[in-house]
Amino acid sequence: MAGSGERRGPVSRRSFLRGAGLAGAGLAAGATLSGCGIPGIKVADYTPVKDTSASDKTLNWSNWPFYIDVAEDGSKDPTTLELFTKKTGIKVAYTEDVNDNDEYFAKIQPQLTGGQAIAADLFVVTDWMVGKLIRLGFLTELDHAQMPNLKNLREDLRNVSYDPGRKYSVTWQSGLAGIAVNPAATGGRKITSMDQLLTDPALRGKVTLLTEMRDTVGLTMMDLGYDCSDFTFAQFDAAIAKLQTAVDSGQIRRFTGNDYGSDLAQGNVAACVGWTGDVVSLQADTPDLGFVVPDAGCTIWSDNFVAPIRSTRKKNAETLINFYYDPEIAAQSEDYINYITPVDGTAKVMEDYDPDLLANPLVFPDDKTLAKAQVFMGLTEEEENRCNRAFAKLTGA
Repeated sequence: MAGSGERRGPVSRRSFLRGAGLAGAGLAAGATLSGCGIPGIKVADYTPVKDTSASDKTLNWSNWPFYIDVAEDGSKDPTTLELFTKKTGIKVAYTEDVNDNDEYFAKIQPQLTGGQAIAADLFVVTDWMVGKLIRLGFLTELDHAQMPNLKNLREDLRNVSYDPGRKYSVTWQSGLAGIAVNPAATGGRKITSMDQLLTDPALRGKVTLLTEMRDTVGLTMMDLGYDCSDFTFAQFDAAIAKLQTAVDSGQIRRFTGNDYGSDLAQGNVAACVGWTGDVVSLQADTPDLGFVVPDAGCTIWSDNFVAPIRSTRKKNAETLINFYYDPEIAAQSEDYINYITPVDGTAKVMEDYDPDLLANPLVFPDDKTLAKAQVFMGLTEEEENRCNRAFAKLTGA
């Protein structure tokens, strides 16, 4: 059990990703594409439904694949979900059916706009998608009084642009986007900026960028001296122009999702825009790979718990969120997931639970690193469509 000083064992999310083949898998939490502007009809005049959680001790939770702890073969140690059911009596139907933000949105929006409930009482999507769901009226407000453990939510996550005051969402996990490096392929040169990726002739044709607009453009804006959490469209366009020059010159090999991993590990790619969770996974087989927070800073994204309208089990969902904000439980799940926990106090528990993981700066970044991280500015539907069109033209999507 978490915090007992006895680890469940070395099974981790990175082990599963390695076995499943990270390259091309597209399974990491941040593995969302730039968004194809799938429309939705706003729900108006919604009347909350009666909550039946007191008598209905079940919960349907949809999440990304390989994003929760699982039992080892032959292990008798309970998983966090098993501990939750034992403590609360609530049985959870856990489904790994969130493979892409837009794909999941396309799945649920016909029902929500049509006045129907979806299968999930709780699901996990990335910050920008949370903003879209709020705008469309697809989410129900969370009752913080039902979740006293939210006192453990990291200070920097308590008030975010896409959900001021955290009325509708609570962070599940976070990750950083920066520069992933294969030192052997770079000839040992130090990579510290996006400008190097985009202009250094020694890297020409050996650089990839992410199809996630918020990370690729966000990092470029920061490199130009702009704040990607509060920018003008002139600044956004300046970043697009710099990226376009790099594409036209042959500097950029291609734009990728998670599938940069194989090329990076093999040395076909010397440096790229990448995510911390992917690099942790890749380091299991290629320990020399590195992750660099650019001098100008990095982007940070979060995947978040949200509850859809028309669910009759919202209190059960809030009970589960509260459970995972216990540092003891957060440590047990973090030992498998290997992203950045939003729960203060987890590091203290991890001192006994898994000190090696605690020493990994990609999983437990220091305050100095987090201070350099920026969340991409929240966009209206019109602004998002504008940015996506410009980025799609850049990537050839």
